Amino acid sequence: MFVGIDIGTSSVKTVLMSGDGVVLGSESRPLAVQRPEPGWSEQDPESWWTATLETMDALAATFPAEMAATQGIALSGQMHGATLLDENGAVLRPCILWNDGRAAAECAELEAACPDLHAITGNLAMPGFTAPKLIWVRKHEPEIFSRTRSVLLPKAYVRYRMTGEMVDEMSDASGTLWLDVGKRDWSDAVLAATGLDRSFMPRLVEGSQSGGPLDAGLAKRWGMATPPVVAGGAGDNAAAAVGLGAIAAGSAFLSLGTSGVLWVTTDRFLPNPASAVHAFCHAIPETWHQMGVMLSAASALSWYSNLVGVKEGELLAALGETVAAPAPVLFLPYLSGERTPHNDVGARGAFIGLAHEHDRAVLTQAVLEGVAFATRSCQAVLEAAGSHVAEIDLVGGGSRSALWASIMANVLGIPVHTVEDGEIGGAFGAARLARIAATGLSPREVCPPPKRLRTFTPDPALAAAYEARYALWQRYYPLMKEAASG
Repeated sequence: MFVGIDIGTSSVKTVLMSGDGVVLGSESRPLAVQRPEPGWSEQDPESWWTATLETMDALAATFPAEMAATQGIALSGQMHGATLLDENGAVLRPCILWNDGRAAAECAELEAACPDLHAITGNLAMPGFTAPKLIWVRKHEPEIFSRTRSVLLPKAYVRYRMTGEMVDEMSDASGTLWLDVGKRDWSDAVLAATGLDRSFMPRLVEGSQSGGPLDAGLAKRWGMATPPVVAGGAGDNAAAAVGLGAIAAGSAFLSLGTSGVLWVTTDRFLPNPASAVHAFCHAIPETWHQMGVMLSAASALSWYSNLVGVKEGELLAALGETVAAPAPVLFLPYLSGERTPHNDVGARGAFIGLAHEHDRAVLTQAVLEGVAFATRSCQAVLEAAGSHVAEIDLVGGGSRSALWASIMANVLGIPVHTVEDGEIGGAFGAARLARIAATGLSPREVCPPPKRLRTFTPDPALAAAYEARYALWQRYYPLMKEAASG
């Protein structure tokens, strides 16, 4: 038996998986986000630990025999969060989360202090990353910074509570901006640029490698016969990729969740920081990946649903499963700023081309197409970075919509597949990593792709029409940026 624990932003989810890869049970507990200032986003690390204990306790109560046979545990989690600990391992302040925007000025300072940043990390400095947050703490909370002795990502902190060791893995470490992503090791140069050194960092292992055993007291609490190994685990998107079997070069998927991710697995380090492409290590050894990241994906439809007071399912049902032509209205989905390809926390959304005759259905279609066009922008910069996206699996909450899948196929010009368990989370991928670490099986043996349920292929005429609309859509971000700055 194997356990996967996902430390998300809105919840902690834990799954129990059998040796043949079947999820036997799962438990989830909600988490709250604090926003003490506009643009800030924080969480209490103790809430992660409390939720983890509750989910594990519940699984142990429901599946005592299966939990007793647990051989491996792994964690996935939200990336980029800065959890600061003192010399005794006590938390010094709330964790600054991935979607916190306070460190925008510090990004420029970091790039000036480390001219080789892009070559080393493969990424632009963005406020969401961990390193700029530490510069902000050093400037604005110097007493906290002076007492800091360790910096852990969210899942690494929970792991520390589970094992007593500070250990993390390559995929999550890539999102700190302290990792030399090509060498899969901490960068002394970037650490020095933020006033830190290796002593502040956890020990690194691969995501599918054991990092040590579970604390014996916790193993006894959960009825485990022997303390299981705790694998390196993965950042949330890398864990999802492991769950989807996206472990070979060229494997690609699109996640339409709150945010959106266009992922491509690569067999080497392929950075393209100029276009805000994320080039990170995968959780599998000698494997990397590229991501185009959109800050608003399915959440754009949720926003519109709340705005018009109609449930999302009803909005989609009114359109059917296909469209005859692109909507006459364009939508920019930058409701929370944007990462790829603009790296602009100030980007904002818009409906463009409204007229009296346009109804709710037109605007619904425009929202779906706006997210698809943003995905097309990600596809373009991934291609420029050397990754050809030939087809994608569609996952996340947006994968439930056949209409959105059809629009995506026509906008991207490639086949789009919906898959079994399309809303699979990071906890399942983490459980797979735990199985690899505990058994020594190969990733290929443990990580088959899910069954494809339906394939949507581009219609040549509609794809051509969308290509023309996309060319027009691209013109509006610079105009909106100019209007906002004026």
